[in-house]
Amino acid sequence: MFCDTHCHLFKEYYENIEEILQSAKDNMVNRYIVAGCDSKTNREVLNLLKVKEIYGCLGIHPEEVCRYTEEDLEFIEENLNQKKIIAIGEIGLDYHYDKETKQKQMELFERQLKLAELSQKPVVIHSREATNDTIEILKKYNVRGVIHSFSGSLEVANIYIKMGFLLGINGVITFKNSHLKEVIEKLDLSSIILETDSPYLTPTPFRGKPNDPSKVKTIAEYICNLKHISMEELANITNQNIKRLFDI
Repeated sequence: MFCDTHCHLFKEYYENIEEILQSAKDNMVNRYIVAGCDSKTNREVLNLLKVKEIYGCLGIHPEEVCRYTEEDLEFIEENLNQKKIIAIGEIGLDYHYDKETKQKQMELFERQLKLAELSQKPVVIHSREATNDTIEILKKYNVRGVIHSFSGSLEVANIYIKMGFLLGINGVITFKNSHLKEVIEKLDLSSIILETDSPYLTPTPFRGKPNDPSKVKTIAEYICNLKHISMEELANITNQNIKRLFDI
């Protein structure tokens, strides 16, 4: 069985979470890490922890940099010790839509990294069109974690891996124009974990439909064909990788 290490199972996207989880279990996926992004979703994460198979992360996404409050950060700090909160995330930098907020994003990122360092929690990193700044900031902190939705070059992958990070691989690897397949072909599988980023980044051949955790199976099948290994072997490897990083 597989774990979806990054999904957003919120009411905004799914009417019936029980049906979503049952579909996932029917497709070899039986554990889920739900990542908060803002005040609303962080609170929803805490509520979802009632489900036995769900674990959570709390964080402020870089796109929320102009909307978050001090109370939002205090909420994260106050709830980090809850048993099934296993990381701070998703946090990071995103320059795709708004380069004007770079400085504010970096300040928010560093504040959350400091909290991760103090609490010794792993981090879940969102980095979009901000690779150099992400790497330079991470070098300043004694943290470990995962680079969520990794889609960079082999060179960048190796930099993150040497820094002690795992790479979160999702449906992007199945996209026709993605070069991620060439990167994964050359990497040891001890450096990756699987995720969906549901409801986003639906893998081929389901493009155009909302994503969900059952699609981890599709991503896993693609990687198994790429690396010429069995689903059982990939499940064992990725579960060991998860166990090294998260308290799950």
